[in-house]
Amino acid sequence: MTYVKAVDGVSFEVLEGETLGIVGESGCGKSTTGRMIMRLLEPTSGSIQFDGEELSTLSKKMMRKKRRDIQMVFQDPYASLNPRHTVKKILEEPLIVHGVGNAKERKEKVEEYLEIVGLNNYHAKRFPHQFSGGQRQRIGIARALMTNPKLIIADEPVSALDVSIQAQVLNLMQRLQEDLKLTYIFIAHDLGVVRHISNRVAVMYLGSVVELADSESLYAEPLHPYTKALLSAVPIPDPTYEREKIIITGDISSAVSESGCKFQSRCPYSTVTCKMVTPELIEVKPGHSVACHLYSTN
Repeated sequence: MTYVKAVDGVSFEVLEGETLGIVGESGCGKSTTGRMIMRLLEPTSGSIQFDGEELSTLSKKMMRKKRRDIQMVFQDPYASLNPRHTVKKILEEPLIVHGVGNAKERKEKVEEYLEIVGLNNYHAKRFPHQFSGGQRQRIGIARALMTNPKLIIADEPVSALDVSIQAQVLNLMQRLQEDLKLTYIFIAHDLGVVRHISNRVAVMYLGSVVELADSESLYAEPLHPYTKALLSAVPIPDPTYEREKIIITGDISSAVSESGCKFQSRCPYSTVTCKMVTPELIEVKPGHSVACHLYSTN
C-alpha cells in the first residue's frame, strides 16, 4: 500500500511574541500544518508541544480546554461564521464553551472586543451577511481573541480581501499583537504580506520545510532554489527596475516518492545525489536553515 504524506518531517518552533510566517504554493501543506497544531486534523506521528505540554496525546476533552490558549483565524471569513447567528452570539460562543463569565460579563466583553477590532456595539445585533469581507474578517479576529489566547494561527486571513482592506487587517493584527502580547503563526502564499508581518519565515514545498530564516535574511539572500524562484516572481512597483526572473520548468515530483529531494525534478542544479538522497534541513548560517544538497556539509 502506498501512502501520500500531506506533511512530512515539518519541524519548527515559534517564540513567544513573534510572528512565524509559513509560505508556499497551494497544496504544499501550509493549512494542514496549522490545522494539526489545533488538532482539527489528527497527526499520524510526531510531536506537537505548546508551553512544554504535548498536544498530540491529549484527549479530546483536554484538547478542547487547551484551545482556549490556541485560536485560529480562517481564510474565508464568511464560511467560518455561522450565518444563522448574530455577531453577539458568534463572539459569545467561545466564552460559553469555556465557561467564562456570566451573561452580563460576556455582553460587556463582546462590546469591548468589537471596539478593539474597529467595529461598533450596534454591529453585535447584525448577521454575517450584513458585513463586508473586511468587516467579517475583523469579526473572525475578535472571535479568536475572546478567550485571551497566547497563540493565534492565521490561515491566509487576508487572501480573500481587496489590497486596501488587506493593509487594514494586517495593521490591526500587528497592533493587537503589541497591545495583547500575542504570538502568531501566519500562513500565506503572498510573499509581500508575509514580509510585512513576519519576524521569521518558513518556506514549504510538497509537505516539507525547505528553508527557514528571519524575514530580513530570507528576502535579502534566499538560499534554496525554490525560494529564489518564488522571490523572483514578486512584482516590484518600479517599471525601470530589472532583475533576473527564474522560471521553474519540469514536472512536479510525485507526492508518493520516498527518496530524493522533492524539488529535484524542477531544480536547475539537480544532481544524482538529489535524486537518491533526501536533504535534511540544516543550519548553514546563524538562524538560517535550508534543505538543499548545495549547502550540505558532508
